[in-house]
Amino acid sequence: MIIHIDGKACVCEKGEYLLHVAAQNGIFIPRFCHHPGLPGQACCRVCLVEVETEAGGERQVVSSCVYPVEREMQVYTNSDKIKKQRRMVLSLLSARAPDSGRTAALLKSAGGSLPERFTRLAGEKCILCGLCAKACESVGTAAISVAGRGTDKKISTPFALPPDACIGCASCAAVCPTEVIAYVEDGGTRTIWGRSFQLKYCETCGDMLGTEEEVAHAANKAGGEPARLCPACRKKTIAGALGKPFARG
Repeated sequence: MIIHIDGKACVCEKGEYLLHVAAQNGIFIPRFCHHPGLPGQACCRVCLVEVETEAGGERQVVSSCVYPVEREMQVYTNSDKIKKQRRMVLSLLSARAPDSGRTAALLKSAGGSLPERFTRLAGEKCILCGLCAKACESVGTAAISVAGRGTDKKISTPFALPPDACIGCASCAAVCPTEVIAYVEDGGTRTIWGRSFQLKYCETCGDMLGTEEEVAHAANKAGGEPARLCPACRKKTIAGALGKPFARG
C-alpha cells in the first residue's frame, strides 16, 4: 500500500500507525507520550496530523501514534491548521511543566511561546503522559500510578510512600520524555522512589544485570533461576559448551 505524507510517496502495510510510517520514511512528527515499546498512549496530542482519505474531501485531525493506515490517503504533518493546534498543545504542556527543557525546545521549534495568561506550575517537569506508569505496569509491578484529579493530578506511589512493589528497575525513568524521574547509582546501590536496591553484576565480565529484586522478578516470570551472567557471556558459555564435543572429535 502507498500513502502520501507531505507529498512524499510512502510504502506501508495495512494497519501500521501513521507515526511509524512517517518515521520509516524519514519524516519527523513531534511527539512526547509515544514509545516504541509502549504503544497506544495518545494523550499528549503533539503528534497531530491531518488526514484526507478522499481527493478533495474533508480533512480529519488525528493522533498519528494511534491512527492505523487502512486505505490510500494524503497526510499533512505541517499544515497551517496543524501548526496552530500543535503550538497550542505545546503551550499547554509548557504551562503544565515550565521546567521541562524539552517541552520548551519543542514549543520554540514550533514557532510558539508560552502566553502570559497561562498559569504555570512552578518547579514542575512532568507532563502526565503516563509512560512511566505504563512501563511499570508492563513490567508487572504497578508500583506507581496516576493519582489525584485536575491540577492536583500527579504520578505517585501508593500513599506517597516508598513502594514495596518497586523492584528498582528504573524502567519508568528510562521512558520518561522529560527526565523528571531521578535515580542515583552509587557504590553498587541504586536509589529510586525513596528506596535503595543492591545491584547485581555479571560473574564473568562484571556488566550490570540490574537490581537483585529486578533479576529475581525476571527469573520468576520466566520460571527459571536468577541470572548470573549477562546475555553476551551467557551466549559465549552456551557456544563453548556446544563446541566441546566437536573439539574432542
